[in-house]
Amino acid sequence: MSTKINVTINGFQLEVERGSTILDAANEADIIIPTLCYHKDLCIAGNCRVCVVEVSGQKRLAAACATPCEEEMEIQTNSLKVRNSRKHIIELLLSEHNADCTKCYKNGDCELQELASEYKIMTQDFLRLAPMRNYTIDQFSPSIIKDDSKCIRCQRCVRTCAELQGVNALTVAYKGDEMKIATFFEKAMNDVVCTNCGQCVNHCPTGALVERNYIEEVWDAISNPDKHVVVQTAPAVRVGLGEALGMEVGARVTGKMATALKRLGFNSVLDTDFTADLTIIEEGTELLNRLKKVLQDNDASVKLPLTTSCSPGWIKYIEHLYPDLLENLSTCKSPQQMFGALAKTYYAKARKIDPEKIVSVSIMPCTAKKFEANRPEMHDSGFRDVDYVLTTRELAIMIKQAGIEFEKLPDGKFDRLMGESTGAGVIFGATGGVMEAALRTAYELVTGREVPFDNLNITPVRGIDGVREASVKIENPLKEWAFLDGVELKCAIAHGLVNAQKVMDAVKEGTSNYHFIEIMACPGGCLGGGGQPIPTSPEIRQKRMDAIYAEDGEMPLRKSHENPGVLKIYQDFLGEPLGPKSHHLLHTKYTPRDRF
Repeated sequence: MSTKINVTINGFQLEVERGSTILDAANEADIIIPTLCYHKDLCIAGNCRVCVVEVSGQKRLAAACATPCEEEMEIQTNSLKVRNSRKHIIELLLSEHNADCTKCYKNGDCELQELASEYKIMTQDFLRLAPMRNYTIDQFSPSIIKDDSKCIRCQRCVRTCAELQGVNALTVAYKGDEMKIATFFEKAMNDVVCTNCGQCVNHCPTGALVERNYIEEVWDAISNPDKHVVVQTAPAVRVGLGEALGMEVGARVTGKMATALKRLGFNSVLDTDFTADLTIIEEGTELLNRLKKVLQDNDASVKLPLTTSCSPGWIKYIEHLYPDLLENLSTCKSPQQMFGALAKTYYAKARKIDPEKIVSVSIMPCTAKKFEANRPEMHDSGFRDVDYVLTTRELAIMIKQAGIEFEKLPDGKFDRLMGESTGAGVIFGATGGVMEAALRTAYELVTGREVPFDNLNITPVRGIDGVREASVKIENPLKEWAFLDGVELKCAIAHGLVNAQKVMDAVKEGTSNYHFIEIMACPGGCLGGGGQPIPTSPEIRQKRMDAIYAEDGEMPLRKSHENPGVLKIYQDFLGEPLGPKSHHLLHTKYTPRDRF
């Protein structure tokens, strides 16, 4: 049987793959069919009906996203019947929507607003039939705001939370006119099993779900002459910020970003990649010491596999769903929180600044980082370690507010103290990046040789498969690591919490043989985080990933243990990895070194 079938769209004949939907066929023919509930990341729902088309021989209009093509099917995407129907559907959606657009955070980036503009919805004839209800706005979460008055009930958020993350914090409640998107017993999002990952925000077409923004608080800090404001930027931001400011997807804007931050008025522009490198030293040492205790000393109290702790969405997920496996987590804080603790201790001491006057701001691709910074244990500096977290999108707003022509900016550099980084720190932004960075360092510490992959590119850990496995055989190690001779270090990588569940179920059931696991809450890792530019899709995330690896390849240093700034901070301030000061500032709990 042929895999191709013939269809006609608006009088044009074309061949499409059998099983293609009408929407797929239209996209192939460069014909735009509007959608709202459809998203490439999610299953087909056909809820909104905005994508209706006319099919010859059928009395009712068909939803293009949910209707498969058939041989010799004749389709009209722009007939009078279709146009009128779409217009009425948009009017109906607007009739129940709080369309006070100028006060909406998503003004200018709302898919419903865009359709209303394209179809020139000048009046709302249905408004009198559906008066606006009294909705409440859930603002209790430090990460996400949920405003039901702007919800169009497309259920993208519900499918995202279920299909991509396996969390199910959001669901459909009630029926008919009373139907709404709700949490368990309609509790605040801060009080349910929500990981704050922000994928619902990334997939919401309107302003019903947005990040809680701290733009004005940061402007106030910058304007306060008594405050010294330091800013750190995560690796994924440099491949997303340009996109949020109108540049091509995956544009690398590291230098322009540094310049823009200085022009915004930050006193010091620093790099989260610095503490990403620091994380590798701490986490790599922790892994090696755990392996020593398990493989050489047969200490059954030490848990393997070791799992990464960089992703706050993943941390909240394991706390909710796998509390019995918490001892498998690395005790390392995330790079953001390591940076925050050092900003108000090491940085403050080096710059001779009262830490009470330091305001620590981070630019993150992640909404869960807002929650993480707000956790009560993140005060090891004696102060709140990170004061404000902005998303990539929030930074783009600030740059626009400041009237900065971003594309015309010259390339600047991060400030030197806590601004140096390596390619290993950069690749933290992609799924598999933490694993690759850790292997580059751990293998060399154990053997004295570079990891045996071409140009340090550990390709087995790269890619977009939800779960990936890799192994590195250790041969002829240094004398102190002789017990690892011949050991095949087995690793797993998962991104998206629904994939994390697969890996952790295997660990819980005892059917895995992993030594080290990297888990990132968001699809694609941080580059697909809940604070990155919208829209998102597999193709967009791949371009951002390509950009991250390209930046790594051009860095003069590509191994975390070669970062001169990291070596200096151990020499001048921290002492040794996993030492008392490191544990106090860089880990979530103090554990004596001989515990591992």
